[in-house]
Amino acid sequence: MSYENTKVYFDGSHYIGIPYKPSTAKRGVKTPEETVVITEQNEVKDGITAVNTDVADGIANIPDDTAVKPRKERRITRKALFEELYGKYRGERKHERKRLILEAMRPFFRSEQEAELYVNTNLERKQRNLICRRVRMSRKANLQDFNYFVTFTYDDQKHTEASFRKKLQNDLSHFCSRKKWKYIGVWERSPKTERLHFHGIFYIPEGTMPGTLLAFNDYNFNTRKRQTVWQNTHFLERFGRCDFERFDDIHRKGEALAYIMKYIEKSGEKIVYSRGLPMYFISDILEDDVLCRTGMEDQKLVLSDDFLCFDEGVLIGSVSPEVIKQLRKSN
Repeated sequence: MSYENTKVYFDGSHYIGIPYKPSTAKRGVKTPEETVVITEQNEVKDGITAVNTDVADGIANIPDDTAVKPRKERRITRKALFEELYGKYRGERKHERKRLILEAMRPFFRSEQEAELYVNTNLERKQRNLICRRVRMSRKANLQDFNYFVTFTYDDQKHTEASFRKKLQNDLSHFCSRKKWKYIGVWERSPKTERLHFHGIFYIPEGTMPGTLLAFNDYNFNTRKRQTVWQNTHFLERFGRCDFERFDDIHRKGEALAYIMKYIEKSGEKIVYSRGLPMYFISDILEDDVLCRTGMEDQKLVLSDDFLCFDEGVLIGSVSPEVIKQLRKSN
């Protein structure tokens, strides 16, 4: 018996197969969510609504039109409001964040129980989404041979934050399409200075590094030790500081991935992927290459370390980076 068109991924220690199963799900009709009206109040200081005044010779010249401007109203869905509040209170502890969101959303529900149910459901949704993003990132990363951990730091003498983001991603995109670079990264801000950074793990083929790597003697404020960092002249001239750290062992690769993952929830930023990073490769799997079953209802297959790979019935060879490159890919 064989399992045709099986999606296979590497979890860091074993290859795991997901046998093909035709989808029976039907696309449902999305019902538009009801909107609510938010009233934005005028700024109040010491219990008095603030109004603009001109002061001359110690006397406040109050304009003739002293009537308080009407409060601004805007329409928004409950989900959009929840997303705004979640972003606003992201840095709070979970219990406090839930309390603040519930307090702000309570006026838009008929009862406390209804509001709490809605908030709990959406907090669970955010947690599931976070887990899915982590799983997707790890599966994409484990199929690549990354060899550098790189940090690019925003330099306000060279760019604005907007131009830094845009031009850096554009430059990296060119290297990916022309030099076969690959990367996974995330934007984040340093805790104290709020300076924008881009952290990423990169696959940079030999002979494709632009410019020159130069060694700089630096001080690490976290370890409180001096260290040698390597910066690339191409990116240093165009964007500012850039730290290139080469790694060749899988343990260091795992540390680099964990470092990036912690910023997913911390910053709320999306993970940035270069094009062509699949989650799975597709192969027919022989029954003899299945060690055991795993997952919910034993739907997944734990495969041997040297299982045979087939593409539409044609033997390609035992699993290896070279063989995987020849197989179909999927996300």
